[in-house]
Amino acid sequence: MKKFAKFWKAANFRLKFGLIVTLIFFIIGFVVYYVPHVNPFTFNTYPNKLGASAEHWLGTTSMGQDVVWLLIEAIHNSLVIGLIVAFLGTVVGVFVGLLSGFAGGLLDRVLMIVTDTFVVIPSLPILIMMTSLMKGSSTTIVMALVLTMFAWAWPSRQIRSMALSIKERDFIHTAKFSGESTVQIVVTEILPYALTWSLSNFMNATLSAIGSESSLAVLGLSPGNLVSLGNMIQWARSYNAIFNKQYLWIGAPIVATVILFVGLFLLITGYNDYLSMKRGR
Repeated sequence: MKKFAKFWKAANFRLKFGLIVTLIFFIIGFVVYYVPHVNPFTFNTYPNKLGASAEHWLGTTSMGQDVVWLLIEAIHNSLVIGLIVAFLGTVVGVFVGLLSGFAGGLLDRVLMIVTDTFVVIPSLPILIMMTSLMKGSSTTIVMALVLTMFAWAWPSRQIRSMALSIKERDFIHTAKFSGESTVQIVVTEILPYALTWSLSNFMNATLSAIGSESSLAVLGLSPGNLVSLGNMIQWARSYNAIFNKQYLWIGAPIVATVILFVGLFLLITGYNDYLSMKRGR
């Protein structure tokens, strides 16, 4: 508790605000989400096109779905996708980058060829093809794995530079002479130096993954059975929510997406400034 109090006192305004906003979304997506409720994806659960009321805070959709619970499920699924993509992309990217930079030689060249291939390939056409192969039916996990294909390459490229610098230090040569393997040195000696950068990349990758899925959904390319922020916007557009004056239906996911993006952005930039301040810059 004392450590958190010390951290909170030293944290800048952007970091505090971003942390609060992100925490609110996590509470909605991973606490409120598990409160017993009717499946919001089921059609005609309630009367159609209801306005805001004490029973339905944001009204209902044209298909008789409660907008509040639909939004809560969308936040949950979007966060799950973002976290899975960020975790896998960061872990794979960091490990490949550290291994490539430390090992050097043929292994470095092979890994960097593969990495650079994924960096230069335009992701949107591949994502369109992959989502088309799903034929409109998928799960949160599968969608996250598809997005992960392009989430590891940039972190790998960046962390390789760090590995090239660290591997020339004396403690690395000592570890080599003591008989540690390449993987052991990467995990036990070099990885701790990359953890701070990895956390910053993790937050940025979460933001990027949620944005990618939302973009695909708004274009009508996300699986139709996946309740996400992007799909919620797409469904509202498809059923002419604006022309029917159902502004809460289409406005709720848009506002939630904007606030979530602002919160994550402030968290990332605030955290980077906090680290710079700790280093005395």
